[in-house]
Amino acid sequence: MNDDIKRVVVKVGTNVLTNKDNRILGPVLRELVRQISVLYEKNIMVILVSSGSAIAGMEVLGDTNIKDKSIRRQVYSAVGQPRMMRHYYSIFHDYGMRCAQILATKRDFDPGKHRQNMINCYEGLLAEGVIPIANEDDAVSLTMSMFSDNDELASLVAELLDADRLIILSDTDGLYTGHPDDDESRKLNLVTTNQNVEKYVCASNKKEGEGRGGMASKLKIAKGTAKKDIPTYIANGKRENVIVDIINNKQVGTKFISA
Repeated sequence: MNDDIKRVVVKVGTNVLTNKDNRILGPVLRELVRQISVLYEKNIMVILVSSGSAIAGMEVLGDTNIKDKSIRRQVYSAVGQPRMMRHYYSIFHDYGMRCAQILATKRDFDPGKHRQNMINCYEGLLAEGVIPIANEDDAVSLTMSMFSDNDELASLVAELLDADRLIILSDTDGLYTGHPDDDESRKLNLVTTNQNVEKYVCASNKKEGEGRGGMASKLKIAKGTAKKDIPTYIANGKRENVIVDIINNKQVGTKFISA
């Protein structure tokens, strides 16, 4: 395992956490936490950026009479966020670990007191060996100033904490030259920030589920983060041991590095 890696930001998307019926998958959460515990034993701290609160709230409330899409999302997220944390708290406890919730809005990353306050919270948790679980505070975020998706949030957290790696977990194995199911399509193992790979995005896009971030967003965020000298990966979150394999420098997913 790479001794130079001390902090890793892992973003897990809604499409990883749910099945085709938009139900939260307990085994996926457990495998995620298991891998975080493996890294923890190697003195590598993971900051988890987790989607899923809106879906978790939808599972509780079902269909609602709220017509306004943004208000409906706020309500689903407000109901679902504690449910997601209950899942995580229970599983981390099973592994003898502790976790904490950090909800953020875009203004928290603006230079000044809000940003420093958030840094202090993260650093305090990490110093105590507590795994921070970050998400956008959908219940109070204004629509016009929301993060584009949790990929953006994860990138900002990685920069904020000077992370050694950013791992974006999706439901695809990485960036392909075409649709992942096409025989002629191949996965790109390594991409530098000066490579023109944007041309592959439309061809490789899979049908998106309830999450906001598609491959175009992931590519933009991965390149942008890599330019800040934080190697970034797009990989399949449903692949067994994916996070540990990446940290062990196995050829998993698509790796983005600064040119």
